[in-house]
Amino acid sequence: MNGNARLSDIAAQAGVSEATVSRVLNGKSGVSAHTRQLVLTALDLMGYERPQRLRQRSNGLIGLVTPELDNPIFPAFAQAVEKSLTQHGYTPVLCTQSPGGAPEDEFTELLLERDVSGIVFVSGLHADTTARMDRYTRLTDRGLPIVLVDGYSTHIEAPFISPDDRMAAKLAVQHLVTLGHQRIGLAVGQRRFVPVIRKIEGFTQAMSSLLGVADCEDLIQHSLFSVEGGQAAGTALLARGCTGIVCASDLMALGVIRAARSQGLSVPGDVSVVGFDDSPLIAFTDPPLTTIRKPIGPMATAAVQTLLEEINGAKPKNTELIFQPELIVRGSTGSGPLLNR
Repeated sequence: MNGNARLSDIAAQAGVSEATVSRVLNGKSGVSAHTRQLVLTALDLMGYERPQRLRQRSNGLIGLVTPELDNPIFPAFAQAVEKSLTQHGYTPVLCTQSPGGAPEDEFTELLLERDVSGIVFVSGLHADTTARMDRYTRLTDRGLPIVLVDGYSTHIEAPFISPDDRMAAKLAVQHLVTLGHQRIGLAVGQRRFVPVIRKIEGFTQAMSSLLGVADCEDLIQHSLFSVEGGQAAGTALLARGCTGIVCASDLMALGVIRAARSQGLSVPGDVSVVGFDDSPLIAFTDPPLTTIRKPIGPMATAAVQTLLEEINGAKPKNTELIFQPELIVRGSTGSGPLLNR
């Protein structure tokens, strides 16, 4: 890549002129600190090395502990957090859990040995109501700033960042009811997880208020948060006569669509399916997936800002910032039996 092309690429990424990029790279005056940081961040994100004179010592290391990256929502969230940390001068250390790999506690010990300034835990054991929470309280007791995403516990004096899982389920049910569906199922993960508990609460409240359904147990199917898990849950819910299915993840929704097609059913002709997350590329599935968008950008920004406030001396408190999801209507939902008559 030639010099001019590099300048134009960096300028486009930073949202400034090529002349401004040139001034920053050559250490010239006349550029605000904010604009200079935009250019340097663009360099970092595009994989270019900073000129030696512009390299700054990192403010410190921040651990980011995530589940396996098979679900595209997790790498998307990790990327958003890493971008925000880089803009604030911190170096992210990504620790990804995988089946049979190092457990969360081992990653925590590794990060402590690296003398990190703080840790962001995403969908970790804090979301599991059967897990011990002292693994987190010992971190806060020693003064290590932490932020916990996707989960909640009253036992940890730390900030939590969550989507409104109850509202997510209500939005999905409301959408399907509006389309004429009455027999609506919910495909979710294991009941011990906080986001699952909240989605079930939102689902049952919506089914009661919108359709007068008092007992939803037969309409809720627990499985794994994967395509295979969704297929198993979908098969069970279709056997119970569901024409609309709400899923706890986009991957589960793809599995439900697979289950429907394996039975010769069309989506959305015979069965309507709603996902959750709005993962990258999910708009390009067949059919394009109707889903509940998880606001990962604002959640990632809030996680970093909250962590930096702790690093800068703010006393951690047991608080939860809840972010509103959004219904994204695409092609996997259509008219139910009532509207097809």
